[in-house]
Amino acid sequence: MKKAWVEELFRRLSERDPEPRTELDYTNPFTLLVAVVLSAQATDAGVNRATRTLFAVADTPAAMVALGEDGIREHIRTIGLYRTKAANVFRLSQILLETHGGEVPRRREELEALPGVGRKTANVVLNVAFGEPTIAVDTHIFRVANRTGLAPGKTPEAVEQGLLKVVPGAWRLHAHHWLILHGRYVCKARRPDCPLCPVRDLCAFPDKTTAEAMAGPRRGPLARPDPA
Repeated sequence: MKKAWVEELFRRLSERDPEPRTELDYTNPFTLLVAVVLSAQATDAGVNRATRTLFAVADTPAAMVALGEDGIREHIRTIGLYRTKAANVFRLSQILLETHGGEVPRRREELEALPGVGRKTANVVLNVAFGEPTIAVDTHIFRVANRTGLAPGKTPEAVEQGLLKVVPGAWRLHAHHWLILHGRYVCKARRPDCPLCPVRDLCAFPDKTTAEAMAGPRRGPLARPDPA
């Protein structure tokens, strides 16, 4: 992997979106943590619709515990696996109060000890809430890293370790968001929009789509969805 190749790839992605942000709505580290826990096997838009009412009444661990597991469940029942997620959010809120003084911990080990929090969730919280240069590998980043040849790997953790090795420090803080947004809106699973890809000529993917193959309305390389 040539350093100049990686630098150019991230330079182009950064030109499209200099300050990328998570598409999950949150107001503090706690609501971010809850939103990411709820986002497993769910869309960010779906989570945001549910948390709009949830966070209006419970945006701290104490308020979430006071709401109770049943109350949490009523707010998030439109999200997949909502019963399990409600139990996790209730219990992690209790643990934050009992063990961490009501604050979201900044250590990976402590985050991953919370119910419903795995490595990916911990990486998102560390990156977004605390500015750590972590890279959370979801399905989009896994796909982009393998397709482009940036960091091929058979598991999310293998891809994460590969990215941490090749992504220069200057790009690492936002690398997670550039790659996830690129995978979400351009390098899509079923039909990547290669004609609009800003890194098409750098990508190792052999089955690039053509302009003729892409039908219907298109969006810019890192464009967000139109507001509902």
